[in-house]
Parts: sequence; C-alpha cells; structure tokens
Amino acid sequence: MKFSIRTYGCQMNERDSEAIEALLVQNGHEQTDVEAEAELVIVNTCTIREKAESKALGKLGILCARKRKDPNFMVGAVGCVVQRLEHEILGFVPKLDFAIGTRSKAFLPEIIDVIKSGGGPVVDCGNEVEFNEKAWGEHKKGELTAFVNIILGCERRCAYCIVPSVRGVEWSRNPEKVLEEVQRVVDIGAKEVTLLGQSVLQYGVRNKTWADDYVSQRGYKEPFPRLLESVDSTSGIERIRFISSHPSRCTDEFARAMAELPNVCEHIHLPLQSGSDEVLKRMRRGYNTQRYQEAVAVIRKYMPDLAITTDIIVGFPGETEEQFEDTKKFMEEMNFDNAYIFKYSTRPGTPAAEWEDDVSEEEKTRRNQILLEDQNIRGQKINEQLIGSSVEVLVEGLSKRNDQKFSGRTRTNKIVIFDGIDDLTVGDLVKVRILSAMPQTIYGEIE
Repeated sequence: MKFSIRTYGCQMNERDSEAIEALLVQNGHEQTDVEAEAELVIVNTCTIREKAESKALGKLGILCARKRKDPNFMVGAVGCVVQRLEHEILGFVPKLDFAIGTRSKAFLPEIIDVIKSGGGPVVDCGNEVEFNEKAWGEHKKGELTAFVNIILGCERRCAYCIVPSVRGVEWSRNPEKVLEEVQRVVDIGAKEVTLLGQSVLQYGVRNKTWADDYVSQRGYKEPFPRLLESVDSTSGIERIRFISSHPSRCTDEFARAMAELPNVCEHIHLPLQSGSDEVLKRMRRGYNTQRYQEAVAVIRKYMPDLAITTDIIVGFPGETEEQFEDTKKFMEEMNFDNAYIFKYSTRPGTPAAEWEDDVSEEEKTRRNQILLEDQNIRGQKINEQLIGSSVEVLVEGLSKRNDQKFSGRTRTNKIVIFDGIDDLTVGDLVKVRILSAMPQTIYGEIE
C-alpha cells in the first residue's frame, strides 16, 4: 500500500513521523510524497495551540471527503489531537479510519490490516510508559540531521500547557539504547544529532538511567551531562544539539559539559515565556526572571559566545500592559539571538482554561507584532557583528529561495547562504566568510 504522511507541530512530531514511515516501510508498505497517489494518508496532529489543532482537523476533513469518490482510500490520524480527544475525534471527522495516540503508534501496521479487512474505525490511545524501542528506533537513510528521543512526556504542569496530558508521564530512555540509536543514524549518514524531549535536562531525574558502576571520564555526576559525554564520543558524529531546556536544570556541571565536549554546539533553546515575574508565577513555570538570568549567566561563564533562542507567549490571561512591557524590556536585556513568539491560546483541560481569556485578539496581535519587530532589530544587530568573521557551516543543500546558492547552518544554529564551489556536497563542513546579514539569515562566501 502506498502511504503519505502530513506532519503538524514540533520536532517530536517530525521524529514520530519519520519513525512511522520507517515502521510502515519495514512492513511492506511504500512511501510517497505525492498525496494524490497515496492509498493511505496519515496526519500527525498537534494540539499545543488551537490553530495547529484546527489545521490538522481541517486537513483530515478534506482528506475524508475524497472517500466519496474513492471508498477504498484510507485516512488516519495520529498524535496529540487524538490523545486529547480520544473517541471524540470521530465526531469531528466521522469518516476517519483510525486514530492513534502518542504512545500507541507501534501498533500501526496491525491496525492498518484491521482496516483493510473491513474492521474499524479504530481508536487506540494506549497508556504505555516506556519507549517502544523496536518501533521507534529506526530512521531514514541518508539524512544529514537526525532527531533522537531521549525522554518522553513531561510533568512540569505549566498552567497553559496540554503536553503532560497528551504526551504522558515523564520517562527517560536507557542510555545504552540512546547511544545505539545515535551510532546507527551516524552510520547511515547523519552528521548532526538533536537529542529530543519536552524538557531534556530532566533526563534521568524521574527514573534511573545510568548503572551504579558507570564512571564518567570527566567526572560528571548528573545524568544529562553523562549522556552528552557519551554521545560526544560516538564515532563519526560532527555536531550535537538538544531541545528543549528549562532554566531550573541549568547547573554548573551542565554548562561545563557544553563547553568541554567538542561536538556540542554553542546554542541553547531556553524558553522564557514571559519577562514578568507575576505572569511567570501564574504560568507555573517554576522560576522568575532572576533565576532565568542566573541560568544564562552560568552557561555564558563557560561559553561567552553562546547563542540563545527562546519562546514567548503574549496575551496570557491577566497580562497587563505593564507586564507586557516587562517582557519587552527583559527580552532586550537578555539579547536573544532569536525568539519564537506566540499568541496565547486556551487549551481545554489546562488550569489556565478555567480563567478568563481577557486579552483581546487584537491586543494579542499588537503585542505579538511589537515583539517580532523588536526581535528583528536585535537579530540584525547580532548578525551584523559577524560580518568579516569566518564561521563553520554544515552544508545542507541548495538554498530554497535561490538554487544558484547553497544553504547551511553554523554551530550557533544560524542559517547561512553562500556561493558554492566545485565538488561541494551535502554534509561537508566548510569555512564561510560572512559578507552581509539580515535578522534571520547571514550571507557569505567559502574561504
């Protein structure tokens, strides 16, 4: 059976879709990027914001409409929207063939067989705690970068966030399995690995990971620095990234590990969400702005040239103009390299959903635009400081906007557009001299 996958949402969903593809191919199905050719289309859904959920449900509705002309065409939903709605999803998309939650995707080949034999619709949200190694350890060959899950779920319970409800309890994978997977993806072509989790610095906190007799060569005691050390020693690996982090776990040892391990990139994504202590408290983030500053300071003590990106939510219930201004000022003070700014969206089942959504949509849009414009100014200044310098770039391929030029990323995760040279191939590490800059992109030439 030919199948196609459409993915909405975060890097966790991207990794899940890749694993689904590998799983189905192993079971004799054929992947296609041409949706019109597919006999089965799977939509990997996201529910972190209302807009993302609406897009996924809308796409499923459009796909199911195709069944009027082709009754044998199959449509399935997987992921976070399914986990949130469970059987209720059939009310939104009545002709859906199957709906599988975030921890039941290992059973997808068997569920497809049930549908083909006339059964269904099937809804399976499961309650697995541990990572299904057999199902989710596979990757596509030849990919330059790879995502590797190291921790599932989240138990922080931020007031606005639905992730703990749809991704389940926190569970850290066995480090030996992680290292085996990292070596596999490097062996099939990956030069860069990103360690994934809702809160990666929590690795090994809730459940034991390292054996009692394990000895770190650099004397690390904390689980995540130990994991970074082991991944760094993987044969053939060039770069290591991880996402996302939390200020509460930015310890001195973690910062030291980032600086000491040669393959760990000089970049951290450290969500802030608000620069107002009052809003952070209502959000139940577990830190205030001073603690956030301290987390950044301890890393920059070891890595002065660290690039920091962040997430911000505007229009959280009760956010006043003064509190918004606090966020604006704090972002300027922290001098973020980039920021992903979102308008607050009520998610059913979260504590914040019980509060009045009292910031108007127009005001949310205004605040969002102000912060975006500020960040563009900040990003322009930061990137202009690179003009004349030489940076290491991992070649990712041709530029999407100009196929006469190449595109790649620095170790600080900045996009670089540059002219190619003879024999340049994807995966090469090259030195590029920066000639000009924009807020999100820098431009140069190979030295």
